[in-house]
Amino acid sequence: MSEEPPIRIAIVDDHKMLLGALTEWIRNAADDISMVAAVASWPELLTHPEFPVDVVLLDLDLKDNIPISLKLSTLKTTGVATVLMSTYSEPAVVREALAAGAMGYLVKSEDAEMIVEAIRAAQKGESFISAELDLALNAGEAGGAPKLSAQERRVMALYGAGEPVKAVAFQLGISDETAKSYLKRIREKYRVAGYDVGTKVALRKRAIQDGILLQND
Repeated sequence: MSEEPPIRIAIVDDHKMLLGALTEWIRNAADDISMVAAVASWPELLTHPEFPVDVVLLDLDLKDNIPISLKLSTLKTTGVATVLMSTYSEPAVVREALAAGAMGYLVKSEDAEMIVEAIRAAQKGESFISAELDLALNAGEAGGAPKLSAQERRVMALYGAGEPVKAVAFQLGISDETAKSYLKRIREKYRVAGYDVGTKVALRKRAIQDGILLQND
């Protein structure tokens, strides 16, 4: 790991048990992320002594009647990247949230590794949405190449170029499990779009066709 300072994050969720579990999860899942605040309401976040942080994991379903667009614009103004978490995955809600400036959108059933990836992506200014949401958003677009996140494109390029999963993980600074998880998501997205990339050869071919991998002469 480089000597960069850790990503300072805050979690806002009014479900106390989930807040505790998430805090624990993230603390154990990554040493480049520093959890500086875990609060149950929007005002508590804004008045927290550690605010502003780098990234906020924000529960979309807070029962406070403050429009999510207002929260997102407030955080954006203070230079904070936001990853939204929700139990819902309606495409319309997701599109609206991303259009309003959320960097990421996760369903609460995601595993800790994916939450960590979403935090890192948000810190870099890259968008990240969970695989099942992506499938829901792009379900009507069969026939076209699926929309891959920047990290998924990197995984597909390296793996398609012949690198084993371990080498892909090492080069991207992620765990083997996360690399496998990305490959699974990539294959699932292509499957929904009507393409079978189940084998490494098929995946390589597709990566070349979609401009993710340059064909060597």
